[in-house]
Amino acid sequence: MSELITAELVDLDLSAETKEAAARSLAERMAASGRVTDLEGFLADVAAREAQMPTGLDGGIGIPHCRSEHVTEPTLAFGRSAAGIDFGAPDGPADLIFLIAAPAGGDADHLSILSTLARHLMDETFTGALRTATAPERTAALIRGDEAGAGEAEPEPESPAQAADSAAQAPGAAEPDQDAQSAAVPKPTAAPDPTTPPGPTAEPAPSTATPTPFRIIAITSCPTGIAHTYMAAESLEKAGQAAGVEVFVETQGSAGFQRLDPQIVADADGVIFAHDVEVREKERFAGKPTVDVGVKAGINRPAELIAEVRQKAATGETGAQAPATAPMDKGADTGDNFATRLRKWLMTGVSYMVPFVAAGGLLIALAFAIGGYTVNKAPSVAEHFLWTESASWAALLFQIGSVAFGFLVPVLAGFIAYGMADRPGLVPGFVGGAIALTINAGFLGGLIAGLLAGAVVMAIQRVRIPPVLRGIMPVVVIPLISSAIVGFLMFLVVGKPIAALQKGLTDWLSGLTGANAIILGVLLGLMMCFDLGGPLNKVAYAFAVGGLANPNEGSLKVMAAVMAAGMVPPLAMALATTVRGRLFTKAERENGKAAWVLGASFITEGAIPFAAADPLRVIPSAMAGGAVTGALSMAFGCTLRAPHGGIFVVPLIGQPFLYLLAIAAGTGVSTALVILLKGLRKPSPTHPASAPADTANEVPAAA
Repeated sequence: MSELITAELVDLDLSAETKEAAARSLAERMAASGRVTDLEGFLADVAAREAQMPTGLDGGIGIPHCRSEHVTEPTLAFGRSAAGIDFGAPDGPADLIFLIAAPAGGDADHLSILSTLARHLMDETFTGALRTATAPERTAALIRGDEAGAGEAEPEPESPAQAADSAAQAPGAAEPDQDAQSAAVPKPTAAPDPTTPPGPTAEPAPSTATPTPFRIIAITSCPTGIAHTYMAAESLEKAGQAAGVEVFVETQGSAGFQRLDPQIVADADGVIFAHDVEVREKERFAGKPTVDVGVKAGINRPAELIAEVRQKAATGETGAQAPATAPMDKGADTGDNFATRLRKWLMTGVSYMVPFVAAGGLLIALAFAIGGYTVNKAPSVAEHFLWTESASWAALLFQIGSVAFGFLVPVLAGFIAYGMADRPGLVPGFVGGAIALTINAGFLGGLIAGLLAGAVVMAIQRVRIPPVLRGIMPVVVIPLISSAIVGFLMFLVVGKPIAALQKGLTDWLSGLTGANAIILGVLLGLMMCFDLGGPLNKVAYAFAVGGLANPNEGSLKVMAAVMAAGMVPPLAMALATTVRGRLFTKAERENGKAAWVLGASFITEGAIPFAAADPLRVIPSAMAGGAVTGALSMAFGCTLRAPHGGIFVVPLIGQPFLYLLAIAAGTGVSTALVILLKGLRKPSPTHPASAPADTANEVPAAA
């Protein structure tokens, strides 16, 4: 296997002015070395990772990185910029740029090497040596941790990377840095164990009998699990040493994770979660004082986090204060305002509800296609089923789909509560959602039940509980009390008003005609195309799906308009790349081929790569086409009983030819607009000669 970095992957005079240009320059070196098979595809993956969270760190470091199917083996390229490049770090531009590329199935050994490098970036001796290096060979050797600098006589100090990585091979190496040895459970500087004194003499006894140091468990993780995960671990360990605190870190990175010893967990006085993805097996740390932040906080302000968890331990505050969000929302900042957190809670519920929608809705749609619209009146297949009759099979599909559809409201409510209060919110959330169905409060009732359940659990978690009861809180006490409270509120307080509101909304949809229906179609079309699968898109979709629980003419029209509008953005981008391919990059033209299928399947997210590269031209164009399609679908009176499926459920659509005409019209409008707007842009400068020839007309990423 090739070395992680070679001299050819080092640029000590990186002249790029932007982070995109820097990534391209270093990626071109990887491509020239045969380690990246598709330059544009790889850069798209880098940009997608950068969009999740800036990769600039304090101390003048930028670490763009990603896992990509276009990478053949774990690779690192290094660039040094004299002017500095903005990677979003709080303290300003970065002069040391590390582009880390890991294959989609990167092996654990190389990922461990990358994690070791990430830890060394927190050491000023190591970064100082990189800033003074004058030869690419020596720089690559320093980063690899080679004991000798590739034959160079440059008088640079040995880096921590050399000391750590060569310790096992060089018996004569003096005092290697122990903190850099482990990527999973580092051993911080701990006081001598008072239970094993060195001898019977009375002299050492006073010093070894000092109070046990404060012990902290830290869990670090990031979306890629390559760099930030281990840098946060190193930063927290060093801050713990400085504060006289024992810090035990469990890094949950790409190479998996090694669980901390249960005894260490039991003895810990506090917990720090520095993470941007869900903490795995989080229940192990229940009942302890907890600080829950993003992974960059663990890198940039570890001393503050340690002080905060010590303060919570001193005041007796337990980990109940952590209203953990769902897995998709773990990167949230603790300073998010209420509106942002509310959106994430609702999105959590919708995201878990969608698979039930797809499964149940498509089964029902197939049942209608096979057995006609009277299949809903068939007797139970458990009592009457004929293997040779298509009507029985249609009834079977319908009844299975109906059962799956029956979970929509409880799942929505349960996972809204989960998004607010983690696993303790599931029981009262599901109970509240089931009650919403019982009292005919429907989709709106599920929303309210989920929010109530989450709020009740969060309130219970804030009550100080004696340590002896903490073990039974999440299993017995919280589910019991929260379910009782939510049930009381849903049955006797808020349930009936919500049910009345739901009935009024249903009646309003049933009576939609003329201009009102068209205006609603325009609004739904705009929402479906504004964020291409984001919160507004999901709100419009959830609104339409909620109407299918008790379908009527109006709700079926809404469902048809929503699906039609959602198909427009990817279809328009696919058509635009076919008609005027020179306005798009090679990667976008490749994405355009896939967008045909995604659009036809009602997967609006197929347009995201285009919107990410050129949002000010793509998004308005998509919204215009979506509005046209939504309005036409409503005006034509098209109806749809299936919540998903795209063109594959056209036989189930009322007025199918007019429906396809509405989609074609919206697609044409979006295509024309995006071509017009891209054609009016100022000519972009061509890339360096090393770039592929067909990227000379690439559209700038920022409009």
